[in-house]
Amino acid sequence: MIELKEVNKSFSDLKVLDDISIQFEAGKTNLIIGQSGSGKTVLLKSIIGLHEVDNGHVYYDDRDFTQMNFNERKLIRKEMGMVFQGGALFDSLSVEENVRFPLDMFSEMNEDEKIGRVKFCLDRVDIKKAHKLYPAEISGGMQKRVAIARAIALNPSYLFCDEPNSGLDPVTAILIDKLIQEITKEFNMTTIINTHDMNSVMEIGEKILFINKGVKAWEGSSEEIFDTENQSLNNFVFASNLFKKIKKEL
Repeated sequence: MIELKEVNKSFSDLKVLDDISIQFEAGKTNLIIGQSGSGKTVLLKSIIGLHEVDNGHVYYDDRDFTQMNFNERKLIRKEMGMVFQGGALFDSLSVEENVRFPLDMFSEMNEDEKIGRVKFCLDRVDIKKAHKLYPAEISGGMQKRVAIARAIALNPSYLFCDEPNSGLDPVTAILIDKLIQEITKEFNMTTIINTHDMNSVMEIGEKILFINKGVKAWEGSSEEIFDTENQSLNNFVFASNLFKKIKKEL
């Protein structure tokens, strides 16, 4: 679990996060949604320590991340996996070398253990015959699968995904969503996903945080979102005619 208590963040005179408190639960896909400029990217970066919060606390299973020194945070970061927007694979490394990279950097595994772990992670995301290929030689969907395999290589307790469906066609995006949800439950990770994709919200939104102008405006599940009377959330989620029609029919 990751818990935020009264988190605030400003840049100069601009307040970007205003008193955010929420719990992100283990074994569930926790989504952060909001319009561009709402503060959700700053929130994600504040959770992982790329931004220092002005005040408030971020807890990783009762460990106060905001009060830790550099070395203490480094230990926590070994428990984190990241799926970046666009995948962010190393172009000069093969698929299996990309997945092995965090093992070489941060683990004490021997050679056989690393080979076995890389194979396990690639098998888990259904990459079978592309181990020796380079990112430019595989599709965007396969690149995202490799990025997920790399993110789980160190068997993390916490998984962070920044727009994991960016640049993917709708069918592939749904497959990636389902894969993230499956591994979240399988490994009981606390998964936090930053997304604009309303299909993701409806398909895997087990817990959703909606940020509006830096404030926590709503939290709930994909089922509860259809019954909300929060006008800002309705305007955001049901902006398209398709989702307006779905809400109306319900």
